[in-house]
Amino acid sequence: MTTLTDQSRPVQGVLWMLATGLCFVVVNGIVRYLGTALPAPQSAFIRFLWGFVFLLPVLAPVLKRGLSTEAWQRFTLRALLHTLAVSLWFYAMARISLAEVTAIGYLNPIVVTVGAALIFGEGFAWRRMMAISVAIIGALVVLRPGLRELSSGHFAQLGAALSFGASYLVAKTLTRYAPAGAVVAMLSAMVTIALAPLAIWLWEPVTLVQVLWLGGVAAFATAGHYCMTRAFAAAPMTVTQPVTFLQLVWASLMGWIVFHESIDPYVLLGGGMIIAAISYMTIREAQLRRRITPAPNQAKI
Repeated sequence: MTTLTDQSRPVQGVLWMLATGLCFVVVNGIVRYLGTALPAPQSAFIRFLWGFVFLLPVLAPVLKRGLSTEAWQRFTLRALLHTLAVSLWFYAMARISLAEVTAIGYLNPIVVTVGAALIFGEGFAWRRMMAISVAIIGALVVLRPGLRELSSGHFAQLGAALSFGASYLVAKTLTRYAPAGAVVAMLSAMVTIALAPLAIWLWEPVTLVQVLWLGGVAAFATAGHYCMTRAFAAAPMTVTQPVTFLQLVWASLMGWIVFHESIDPYVLLGGGMIIAAISYMTIREAQLRRRITPAPNQAKI
């Protein structure tokens, strides 16, 4: 018999994913509001410094226990990739619309899928290849190369999507060395260290208000990751993944209402194609896992 709690779990998952999207839209909005007043590496440095302070209690026990040389190498590689990604993302956020940043950012899971197939040998089934092709076409619809002039912000966000994807691929191997919370905390610490020299080199006078706004970025980003974790725990990704498309809608509305950016139907169309491809891959993988995993009564010995 299905209980009321069982029935409410998908609803909880959707609500947590809605909260995730709102948190990340607020993050984008704050960074967009700060604009180009500060160099991108400096803004990213202050944001991750706040994140390091928030997560220090999680990090301290891991550092006390110590890490192997191989673990340090992998953490360092991820930190360098993530440093490049966040620098490019902050640069793009100040130069192109919120909707474009959000839509291009949806390419991250596609990069992870391609990388997992090439690096971890997860294979390229024809359905997965079709979904990736749809996502790439969606990205071309968003960018429309040859039909309009692309700015440095567009190329920066493409670079950010590639770098974030590579960072997540490395992260996939890190949970064998430390708990998930510690992996996030270590990332904040090492990205802060990696950004420090460039931030100092490009340093511009910063106000207390700007520092507090970037603290808000760190707080909402941390809250967004927490909500996403709760969403995945409450319901299958086949339920929660399609909800992420609303983030593009909210970003478009915020850009239109707050920053007077025009709503571009091509960005919505292309973003929708990318999300459709990601959702299809997610549903397909879930179906395959259900076929491979025995039912609970079959797994008993």
